[in-house]
Amino acid sequence: MRDFWVFGYGSLMWNPGFEVVERKRATIFGLHRSLCIYSWVHRGTKQKPGLVLGLDHGGSCTGIAMRAPSEKRESVIEYLRARELVTSVYLESWRHIRLEHGETVPALVYRVDRTSPQYTGALSLDKQAQIVRNAIGGSGHNVDYVQSTVSSMAKEGIRCHRLEYVGKAISE
Repeated sequence: MRDFWVFGYGSLMWNPGFEVVERKRATIFGLHRSLCIYSWVHRGTKQKPGLVLGLDHGGSCTGIAMRAPSEKRESVIEYLRARELVTSVYLESWRHIRLEHGETVPALVYRVDRTSPQYTGALSLDKQAQIVRNAIGGSGHNVDYVQSTVSSMAKEGIRCHRLEYVGKAISE
């Protein structure tokens, strides 16, 4: 069995929670990064939801591909399922991603399920900032999640203008 890749586009970039053998910038096509998920557990509650990132239909997304060791495949996938599928808002799938130097590899990806009641649809950036400012969940304040993601992306040289706008708006 070979090592395998996990595609991170949000908190997995700065807090993978599993052993990473190698990290590379990577792009997935046909999906884009969006604050399109109401968080009922980690960054908000059902009564006062926060917002977290999902991969939504269309466009592309640059993130981080993390290579996990083959001997830990089962435990890494089990960990990711417990973390990402806690409320069934994400769909787990294997998709091809393009690594920074052009190689294409299959990677484990978590994308939003548009049929979930947690899917927000299109919210204005100002509405996103308002929700993020006021939400706290089991993993902490929603503001910390967005700021940590924006900071991690900046360190990697990854831009997402919409997320950067929200990050700036919640800092004011």
